Amino acid sequence: MANKQTPANPSVDLNYRRKKNAEEMKFQVISFALMIFLTFIAFIAIGFEGIEIPFKVPFIILLAVVQVIFQLFYFMHMNHKGHETPKLFIFSGIFIAAITVLTFSTIIWW
Repeated sequence: MANKQTPANPSVDLNYRRKKNAEEMKFQVISFALMIFLTFIAFIAIGFEGIEIPFKVPFIILLAVVQVIFQLFYFMHMNHKGHETPKLFIFSGIFIAAITVLTFSTIIWW
């Protein structure tokens, strides 16, 4: 016979899981709403004629970086325990890509 381990009080475990799932869903809805808001802000920034191009480009890149962070941590669940190795590889790749872009930009400009 298989030895099944059941929690001491199944209703407590069920209530805890429901609470954690509701909290996780709340964070996902909030981050989704913030990403929609950031997209709306980006469209307004591009469409508005009073903002100069040298400000628009870094502003759009900043909004894109914020959205990538939201997607990594809330939609891909990188904020949970046990995701340290994927975080290491993702951030290492981002670091190497940034260094590569910086290197080639420096070579072209100088």
